[in-house]
Order: sequence, then structure tokens, then C-alpha cells
Amino acid sequence: MNKLSLNSPYQAGSASLSETQQADDDVIDLGALLSTTWRGKWFIALVTVIAVVAGGYYAYVLAVPLYRASAVVMLQTQEQQIVDLQSVMSGMTGDPSEVNSEVEVLRSRGLLGKVVDRLDLTMDPEFNGNLQPPTPVDEAKDKVKALLGLSEEEVVLPPDEAARRERDAVILNLLEAVLVRNIPLSLVFQITVEAESPEKSALIVDTIAELYVLNQLEVKFEATDQATTWLTERVSALQVQLEEAEQKLAAFSASTELVSLESLQGQEVQLKELRERITQAEESVIDAEERLSALQAAELRGKQAELADDQQLDRMVLRVESDDSIATAFDIRFKQVLDRAELEVVRLKQQVIALKASEVELSEQIRYLGDDLIKLQQLTREAEAIRLLYEYFLTRLNETAAQQGIQQADSRILSNAVVPLEPSAPKKSLILAVSGMMGLIISIGLVLLREARKTGYRTSKELEALTGYTVLGQIPQIPARNRKRILNYLAEKPTSAAAEAVRNLRTSVLMSYVDNPPQVIVSTSSVPGEGKTTNSLALAQNLVGMGKKVLLMEGDIRRRTFNQYFDNIPRKGLFSVVIGDVALEDAVFKPEKFGAEVLPGQKTSTNAADLFASEKFKALIADVRKKYDIIIVDTPPVLVVPDARIIAQCADAVLFTVLWDRTSHHQVEEALRMFHNSNQRVTGLVLSQINAKRMKSYGYGGRYGAYAGYGAKYYDS
Repeated sequence: MNKLSLNSPYQAGSASLSETQQADDDVIDLGALLSTTWRGKWFIALVTVIAVVAGGYYAYVLAVPLYRASAVVMLQTQEQQIVDLQSVMSGMTGDPSEVNSEVEVLRSRGLLGKVVDRLDLTMDPEFNGNLQPPTPVDEAKDKVKALLGLSEEEVVLPPDEAARRERDAVILNLLEAVLVRNIPLSLVFQITVEAESPEKSALIVDTIAELYVLNQLEVKFEATDQATTWLTERVSALQVQLEEAEQKLAAFSASTELVSLESLQGQEVQLKELRERITQAEESVIDAEERLSALQAAELRGKQAELADDQQLDRMVLRVESDDSIATAFDIRFKQVLDRAELEVVRLKQQVIALKASEVELSEQIRYLGDDLIKLQQLTREAEAIRLLYEYFLTRLNETAAQQGIQQADSRILSNAVVPLEPSAPKKSLILAVSGMMGLIISIGLVLLREARKTGYRTSKELEALTGYTVLGQIPQIPARNRKRILNYLAEKPTSAAAEAVRNLRTSVLMSYVDNPPQVIVSTSSVPGEGKTTNSLALAQNLVGMGKKVLLMEGDIRRRTFNQYFDNIPRKGLFSVVIGDVALEDAVFKPEKFGAEVLPGQKTSTNAADLFASEKFKALIADVRKKYDIIIVDTPPVLVVPDARIIAQCADAVLFTVLWDRTSHHQVEEALRMFHNSNQRVTGLVLSQINAKRMKSYGYGGRYGAYAGYGAKYYDS
């Protein structure tokens, strides 16, 4: 009995495997991808051929031929008009935004709606899907919806609404058939239409181009019409305003005196002169008052004569002291001078008052005349401004009226459509090429997907790399109709590939412990159906050929699969021997053409795990060790019941069978982990039921073991 240390091959293999996988995750093995692709070459070729055939059937049978016709339209920029009316008739500038806008105009629903109406495309089944008979696919959809209760209730629409929706649908279908593109670095547009009829495609293209040019004229006529209407209304309104302004000016002129800027300026000059005279008069008053004050203040006759500035006083002042009569005459004369000075002051003051009154009167007159002049000028300006507007809009109206007869479109047709002779679609060669390419891509994708989803083991190298255990044998599928004929096949064909594979397994098992070859060998697997029982029987039969005394013990007493291989199995078997009811010699039997003795299982209500864990079973193993050279115990799968791990405690070697290309990595890893947790060692692995043909299809044939391509020279199968 062998135990597994904590640093077991499985543990070490798992650690190294995880490190290797982690290092290889970021590496794409192009060789492996190419190899996988090459292994699926026939599948890839088949899918590619099917895709090409399907594409050809569509291109040559199902697809409806479409004919493409094109017309060319050029945009004319900044045309010189006969009459310059830029606001109404200015040409295109050729700006990229205008070019893009014209492309959208050519694809507009409004323009295409006019095409639909002119050509009556609502009655064309190609564009009106309501006129087309239902396809088988549509009928099938309706039936499925009816079965599922998803059928929509038919809504009855008013005739006008139904016609509008039908027309909108036709316009949408036509829009999908129309292609408009601007030729780079030019003002040329190419209009292309695909239709089922060559004549129809050319007719639609020409109609689009014609209506596009006519639409530009209609837009300009409409703009001119609107401008003429607006200008007429504006001119009429301005004429009324002008007449009213002129009437106001005339009425004002008639109601006031003749006034002009020159007369007003003359009066302003007079006012200035009058104000200067007032200033001078006021100065004279001041001088007269000063002289009067000085005269009144003078007391001496000499001073009085000096201030009076009078010749008589000057003559009399010399004799006034000597002659009283002269003194009296002097005083009388001075009194007269003083009275005249007082009168002069009064006169000057009255003159100032009169001048100021004249100033006030003249100022008022100037103010009134100024207001009248300002109002006259305002009325004159208003009338002149209205007259200018009236003349401007009248001129525009005349220009617009003259322009109506010389309208030109901003585009012209360079070339009309030519009726196509050959269909433009479907492009058969392109469809075939694309179909082949899609088939190739899909098939390669499926092959790679199948390879990526593969969870089984196909080679011993892969199995060893992913488990860390040695593969001791690779057993091919045995070409027998049923399990009972497997032993006959191995006995009758000892030189077959299967028999040689079993010999290789036998040699590997016996040489796994050179100094102490295993005597008790446990055969198990992860799950049922992996071929462990067949391998156990084949190994036992092969060991008998070496002259060994072999006992094949059926440890899977729950299923008792030996019944599928042998006839006439005794009623009592392993359970009766363990509990001592039957002797070992009475329970074993030797099937015909097998050679080894067989201890079959036995139906019992006792739990199998408890039976194998008992001391009596261990005693039985110790007893058979003395009587047989080799004891092979066929046990249940590890992931199903614990029997195999319990029996393995009494074994010298454990053979773990893995079904080729079927048992998943997770199942194998979990089963080996359970052995590891039980501190038990698996001696080696057996890759069983290898399909040689499928190995060749995977590209492994000719390189691995008994199923290699060169095996035919050595094996007689």
C-alpha cells in the first residue's frame, strides 16, 4: 500500500501547470491556430462550398436584377441678371454649405413626392409594397403570429389618411433607390436610381433632374410674386404718405408769413446791433449821472465852471468876485447847465428803455420766425424722405415686374440618363467572392470555437501536461460490436493495435516499480463509461499470457458491469467471500477464452464503502496476495462514490482511466484532487478508447502510439 506525500507529482504538476498556463495566457500560438485550422480543412472546405453555392443560388436565381441609370446636373453660380435685383434673383455662390444643401434638396421628400405624383409610382408594385403578393415568409410569419395570438387587428383608416400613408411609403421606397452625390471639387451632381426596369430607372432619373430645375424656377417665380405683391402694397402706402406730407407742408406754408433762413439771419443781425446800442446808451446814462453828481457836488464857482464846460461860465468866472451882477448871472447860468444835465440823464434813460423794448419785441419776432422755420424744414424733410422711399420702392417694383419674364434656374442638366443595357445588381462575381469569404470566415470561426470549447484530452502529452502524472497506456477503440466480443477480439487478434496497446500498458505498469512490481492494481476513472472495466479485463487477459496467475476482482458491486462481459456468473461473489459464507475458491470462476480468474460482485444491501473499509476485506486482499501473482480490482468512478479511494488503501498501484476527447479537464482534476486529499498516489493514467480516424482528422495521426499512421505495418487488426 502506497501513500502520497504532500509534495506529490499531482501537486507539483498542478503548481507548474498553473505557472505555465499563466505565462502562456498572453501568448498567441500561431502554429497551434494554423494546426487547428488545418485539422478542420475538410469542414472549412465544405462550409465554404455550401456558402458559395448559396451565394450563387441567390445571385443567379433569387435576386431580382436591378438596372442603374444616372443623370448629371451642374450648379450655376452668380449669374449676371439682365436687371440687377440681387435681393430676389441673386445666384448661388458655390459655398460648400450651399452645395450640401442642394444635395439634400435633390433627396428631399418634397421633390421625390412630385416625382411619385408625376410618374404615378403609387401604382407600381416595385415601390408600393401593398401591390406585391405576400411572400411565403410573410405568410409563415402571419401563421405563427396567429398561432401565438399576436395577430394585429386591422385598423380601417379614412381614405385620405390611407392614401397619404401609402404615398409616404412609396416616397420612402423611392428615396432608398435614389443616390445623389457631389463630384469632388466641382459643382456637378450625379443622380443615380436603381430599378427593376432599365427604362423605368432612366425615366425616374430624368424626371428628378427635370423637376429639380423646374423647382428652382418655381421657387424664384414664387419669390418674385411675393416681392411684387409686397412692393406694390408698399408703394401704394408710401404714395399716400407722400401726398399727406406734401399737403401738410403746403398748408403750413399758406398759414404763415413768408419765412426764410436769410430773413431770419438779417433780423438776428439787427438784434445784435440793437443790443450794442443798448449797451452804449447805458454807458451814456452812467456818464451823464456821474457828471450830474459832480455838478451838484461842486460848491465853488471855479469848480462849477470847470465841471460845467460852458464858455459863458468860463468868461464870467473871472469877474464873479468883483461884480455881484456877474455872480448872479453866473449862478443863473450854472443853474441852467445843471437843469440841462438832469434833462440829459432823463432823456438817456428813456432812450435805454425804448431800446430794450425794441430788443424784446425783436427777440420775440425772431423766436416765432425760428419755430416756423424749424417746422417748415421738418415738414420739408419728411416729405423729401417719403418721396425718396417712394421712388426707391417704385424703382424696385418696376425691376421686379421686368424680371418676371426672364427667370433662369440656378442649375442646368448636363446629361440625361441613358437606358442601361446590363443590370448593375446583383454583382454575381462579388456575391460569390463574398459568400466564399464569409463561408471561409464562419467555418474557421466554428473550427476555432470548437477547439476553444474542447474540454477533453486528445494526446498523452496534453494529459500529462495538465495533470502532472505519467500516461502509462494509450488504448484505441476495440472494433467489437458489444462488450462480450471485446475479449474474443483480443484473444483472436493478439497482434492487433489494441492488443499491442494493452501490452504497452502492461509493460509500463510492471516497470513502474522495477524492484517491487505491483501485485494489487486498482483500476478506476472519474465518471462511468470511460473504459476502465474494459482496460481492467484486457490487462488481466494480457498478464495471463505472461504466465501470471491473475485474479480480476469486481469492486464496482453497485453496477456489477461484469455481467455485460461474461455469461454464467456465479450467484454468490465478493460479498459472500468477505463475510465468510463462501470460500474464495468456490466464488471465483474462469471464463472461456479469458484465462484469468474472476471474482464477481454480488448484490447486497450492505453499503459498499463500509464493506471495503472493513477489516475482513483487508484480510481478503492479504489472502489473495498469497494465492495470485496479480490482483486487478475494477472500482467505481471516483467522482461518484468513495469506493475506489478506500480500496486503493490496500493497493500497490492505481491506474486512472481517462476517456479520449470526452472526459473534461475539470472532472479529471477534481478526481485527482480527491486522491491527493486522501494522501494517496495515482501510479499513472490510461488514455482509452482513442478514435484513430478522428485523431487523423485532428492532425495527430502518424505521430502518437498504437494509432499512428505507421502502425498498419506492425499490427494485424
